[in-house]
Amino acid sequence: MSIDVKAVAEPLRVTVAGHTNTGKTSLLRTLTRDARFGEVSGRPGTTRHVEAARLLVNGKVLLELYDTPGIEEPIDLLALLIEQAGKAGNEDGRTRIRRFLESAPAQDRYDQEAKVLRQLMKSDAAFYVLDARDPVLAKHRDELEILRLCGVPLLPLLNFVADPAAREDEWRDALAGLGLHAIVRFDTVAPTQDGERLLYTKLANLLDAHSNTLNALIASHAEDARQRHQSALTLIAEMLIEVAALQHRVSSLDATVLDKASSQLNDRVRAREQAGVERLLSLYRFYPDDLESAALPLVEGRWQQDLFDPYTLQAMGLKVGSGAAAGAAAGVGVDLLVGGITLGVAAAIGALLGGGLQTLRHYGSNLMGLISGEKILRIDDNILRALAARQCQLLKALEMRGHGAQHKIIAADAAETVFDGKRLPAPLRQARANPEWVSAKPSFDFEDRRQAALDELVTILAARTQTTTTTNTDNTNQKPREIT
Repeated sequence: MSIDVKAVAEPLRVTVAGHTNTGKTSLLRTLTRDARFGEVSGRPGTTRHVEAARLLVNGKVLLELYDTPGIEEPIDLLALLIEQAGKAGNEDGRTRIRRFLESAPAQDRYDQEAKVLRQLMKSDAAFYVLDARDPVLAKHRDELEILRLCGVPLLPLLNFVADPAAREDEWRDALAGLGLHAIVRFDTVAPTQDGERLLYTKLANLLDAHSNTLNALIASHAEDARQRHQSALTLIAEMLIEVAALQHRVSSLDATVLDKASSQLNDRVRAREQAGVERLLSLYRFYPDDLESAALPLVEGRWQQDLFDPYTLQAMGLKVGSGAAAGAAAGVGVDLLVGGITLGVAAAIGALLGGGLQTLRHYGSNLMGLISGEKILRIDDNILRALAARQCQLLKALEMRGHGAQHKIIAADAAETVFDGKRLPAPLRQARANPEWVSAKPSFDFEDRRQAALDELVTILAARTQTTTTTNTDNTNQKPREIT
């Protein structure tokens, strides 16, 4: 989807202000999808300087967000402003703030507050971030009175509203008493499904002149979220296709040999799952150390090629009723599956040759391996189900998580089932019959069939996960943050 931003002349500048430890930097992390933006700590006064982040659409800066230090002494500062106003006579709010910024206290005792006010005076609006768990105190009212003197539209933002200790009703009453009725609830740790859209929509209602800018940002974020979700499903489907196609051949039925081969196969699956996890984290702009996950408890499934599966027969070019050679070759498979080889090796080779040279080249080794007593180890169907469930659960967790969250992402073992029923979806059964699908390269002649199976599996995953594409929207074209 193309979004026209030609009408946007200048970026919208928004200051993020509030008391210390209310989650201002966490808000910036979530809105910019940058879990490493700034510094988040339980200590007061962690942010000591103004830090900027810029959001782009189609290469153009639409929104500049400014993280500011916490206001630490609002009661004393308001008293000073009132005292200065008494000496200066009747002045409007912006003039009073400018006078304060030029005074000695702004360079000394109130240097942190001065940084906030200086940035606010240069901005078009401000998010006033409140920790909804805090009680409403006099310092908050004084803080708001100081910010309102700057003459900039304020949008109070209630943070941590998902916490049971939140005092949302108290804050709404207090803000209404101060004439602030436009309020947005936005939990930086666990944003609601349409949290960002509501945030920017309410800001647009306050800033009619910038509505085109904010609407373009909303549309861009929604499209980016849709594309990111589709990419995530594709990553999951690719992993499942590759794991389903994995095979490991062993020539001995000795228990020690089989155990070693099974362990090697399981290690390959674990490595592939880990790669899939890291790709999902990267896609959603999280980091490996954000995740706490137990190793997948793989079982020792030892599976031979299921020659009754129609996809196996089709892959081998064996269509029942298409000719004597094909029927003979299919017969070899059936006999092997039940443990009785009624055709000699020569007859089996003849049947394969009769089925076509291409069939023998690609699939004759499978049948010959079975005839010679070779075993083909594969991953248990239940492991594929577990992999699908874990990956889809991780996807859901990522789409519900704000980048300001400090706790680990937990991918629990007890994930919701994605593939139910006795049989795996058709694309995975196709992958079973095509071990070369483990690695897809454009030069391979199976690429079209593999891609078709991949596309079908993505559609199945989309239908069964029912995961929203509008959660935690962002702009994937955003450049790295800049520091002011």
